[in-house]
Amino acid sequence: MAVSLTDDAVGKTVVDADGKKLGLVAKVEDGTAAVDPDPSLAEHVLAAVGWEGEDDEDYVVTEDMLQRVDDEVVLRGEL
Repeated sequence: MAVSLTDDAVGKTVVDADGKKLGLVAKVEDGTAAVDPDPSLAEHVLAAVGWEGEDDEDYVVTEDMLQRVDDEVVLRGEL
């Protein structure tokens, strides 16, 4: 089953298959998430209220990299 990225993922924590926190989803566009690897408290608050944003430090996560999206965005183990 394919996992999709939507605006609902903004503000969620991204973790690897072992549960290690990798960052925070800052923005989702066309099935691709911009993930902030070191979000500040302000960025957590802005993401929580739906204000999207990205910066030069963000990295990209695509839907084919996902295991699941629930309370967290979980990456597959075999990346």
